[in-house]
Order: sequence, then C-alpha cells, then structure tokens
Amino acid sequence: MPSVLSSRDKILDVGESLFARRGYAGVGMREVAQLSGLGKSSLFHHFRGKGQLYAEVRIRTLKRIRDALAPFLTLETAPLEALEEGMCALIDSFAEHPTSARLLLRGLVEEEIFSGESPPELEEAEQILAELLDDLSELIERGVKAGELRAVAVPDTMQSLIGLVAYHFASGAMGERILGEALFSSSAVRRRKREVVNFIREGLRAPRSDRDEEREDPT
Repeated sequence: MPSVLSSRDKILDVGESLFARRGYAGVGMREVAQLSGLGKSSLFHHFRGKGQLYAEVRIRTLKRIRDALAPFLTLETAPLEALEEGMCALIDSFAEHPTSARLLLRGLVEEEIFSGESPPELEEAEQILAELLDDLSELIERGVKAGELRAVAVPDTMQSLIGLVAYHFASGAMGERILGEALFSSSAVRRRKREVVNFIREGLRAPRSDRDEEREDPT
C-alpha cells in the first residue's frame, strides 16, 4: 500500500507541475508517465484519463489552500486579525508549493477545456473553490459589520486580495524581473507578507474613529 500511495502522489506532483506550466491542453499522459517513472499501464491504474488527473490535481491544490486558511475563518478570531494572518498563511502555502498559485489562476481563467463531458471529480474541485470564496467573502463582510474594516465592495476586495497573493506567485519570469530576485526566495516571501499586511491595514482597516464609534454603538 505505501508504494501505491507513493506512486499516486508522484503522478499528482508531475501533473501539477505540467498543468501549471502549460495548461490542460499542453499536457500528454505519455509525458506524465515518463516523468513519473511509470509505464502508461501503471498510470492508468491510478487515473482513468487526463481529465481525472487534472481534476484530482486541482482538488489537492484547493485542499491545501483550504487547510492553510481554515484556522483563520472561525468566528473566534477577530476579522482584521484573521484576514492578515490568513493571507500570510496562504503566502506560506504558495511558497511551499510553488506551482499552486499558477495552477489556481489557470483554473479560474481557462474555460471549456474539455472537448467532451468533464470528469465528475471536477465538481468536487468547484465545490471546494466555491466554499473558499464564500468563506473569504463572509470574513470580509463580518469585518465590515464589526467596524474593523471600512465599508468596502466585498467582491472587488476579494479580487484585490487574490491578485496580491495568487497572481504574485504565478507571475513567473515577469514577476522576477520586476522584483529583481526569485519569487520564492525567503526575502521576497517575507516582503510579500509585509506588503499584503500593509495593504490590509492601510487600505481595508476602518479609520480609528469609525472603529471607536462601532464599539460605542449600543446597537
């Protein structure tokens, strides 16, 4: 059993790397098998086709993102603190798995990638993504209602946060040219955390007078 699990994880790792770089259409199962060190028969023992492999790769990536954010989406954490720490945890997750951000963005912008019926596993991936977006939206709304965040347009704020975190790590050579260093270097990751936290504090946090009025409001 351990060897079977190891082979499956190896296939998922190779698939994630290829799908992130080239998208769904640019990946062939023969290449996945070769880079995984497996024969095609072994590959198809784990995945019945490219569609299922792609869906399973997306599921694994989205579950990583969900696991990174989950501790900060509970009602026990103040919204402003939860948003700051959650984005930093997401940055750590993207830094640990460098292909995740690009794969996430490809999944958001690539449409109609299947010529036939999409694999049923893709529904699970879409469900996880929908729940993540709902949870983030609810966190921002809760921050506005609590007076910790200014009265922002929640959908636009979510777009901004996704760009600040996911796009940054998906930007590849252009991002490194802008930064003047590797996207995933320790100094670049620390700086990205600092800039995202500053954006939240300076761009989203309610002015102190508003927060004071919210605390004093008996309603």
